[in-house]
Amino acid sequence: MPNLGVPELLIILLALVLLFGAKKLPDMARGIGRSLRIFKSETAKLRDDDDETQHTVQQAPMQAQPQPQPQPVQPQQIQASAPAPAPAPVLSAEEQARQLEEQAARLRAGAASQADKHA
Repeated sequence: MPNLGVPELLIILLALVLLFGAKKLPDMARGIGRSLRIFKSETAKLRDDDDETQHTVQQAPMQAQPQPQPQPVQPQQIQASAPAPAPAPVLSAEEQARQLEEQAARLRAGAASQADKHA
């Protein structure tokens, strides 16, 4: 791939402004930044998982003692009068970011409608 100099980068930037418009570029850059942040955190988690797997594999041969077998658990009676509340699902960072963006959009829309009512 040939080296990109300043004139080439300026031409590319000008083409992007003409194609997408000046208003869309900051939103696109913000979206790309969020995507890169999420990608970085996920790759770090993968590396951590790989390190944990290697660590447990290295420790497994050292532990040659037999593990005691777990005893079977007797089923308990479940009371039908009051169901237990379901635990909240664990959300990934990407899902949390998406929910926050949706809430912010709702708040902005509500603020805009309030401003229109008062105007």
